[in-house]
Amino acid sequence: MRILFAVPLLVLGACNVDRDAGNDTTTVSFDESAAANAADDVGDAAQNIGSAIATDVEQTADKVQNEIGDVDVDVDVSRNGDANAE
Repeated sequence: MRILFAVPLLVLGACNVDRDAGNDTTTVSFDESAAANAADDVGDAAQNIGSAIATDVEQTADKVQNEIGDVDVDVDVSRNGDANAE
């Protein structure tokens, strides 16, 4: 989730600001390829984080299964008396 906070900063990195003091103008341009690369980097990082979490959950589940093992339960239910008695 924290990585989503970095997306605006990465997109901001795709902006180019040029100041021309002679003409007293400022030009702002946006580099689409840099923004696309930043978005790809964020997507790759999110995928890697998701994969790491899934692997960790799987390893933890295996550890729990190995610790607990299989449990067999035998239940013998019998009733004393008549079921319809009042």
